[in-house]
Amino acid sequence: MHTLLFLCTGNYYRSRFAELLFNALATAHAVPWQAFSRGLALVHDGRNPGPMSPIAIEALNAIGITSVAMERFPLQVAEQDFQRADRIIALHEDEHKPYLQAHYPAWLQQVDYWHVRDGVPTPAYNPLHEISGAVRALMAHLRT
Repeated sequence: MHTLLFLCTGNYYRSRFAELLFNALATAHAVPWQAFSRGLALVHDGRNPGPMSPIAIEALNAIGITSVAMERFPLQVAEQDFQRADRIIALHEDEHKPYLQAHYPAWLQQVDYWHVRDGVPTPAYNPLHEISGAVRALMAHLRT
C-alpha cells in the first residue's frame, strides 16, 4: 500500500476534503493507495470550530462519502509524516511553500504543488471543485 500526504494550512477544509475524496475513490477503484492529511500551521483561535469544515463535510456527503475520519480534529504535520509518505501534495504553492521552506526545507523538492486557493465556495470560484478535479485526475493517473 502506498501513502499520499495532503498538506494545507489548517487541516480543516482543503486537505481533509482531498484526503477523504481520494480514499473513497481509491477504495472504489481498488487502487493500492491510502491518503492522510496534515496542516502546516494549525492555529487554535476559534475560526475553525469542530473537527472538520461543515462545508467540506456537506460536499462529501452530497456525493455519498461519509467517514469516521470526519470526526477527528486537525493535526499538525511532523517529520514522521513526511517520512511515511510515498507522495506529498500541498494544496496551494504560494501559500504553503514558505511554510515548508521555513520548517521542513529538506522536503521542499519532494512536494508536488497544486494551486487551490482557500475560501468559501462562490459561483466564481469553488476550491472544492478544484480539488475534486485534481484528485480525480490523480486517481486516473494512478489507475494506469
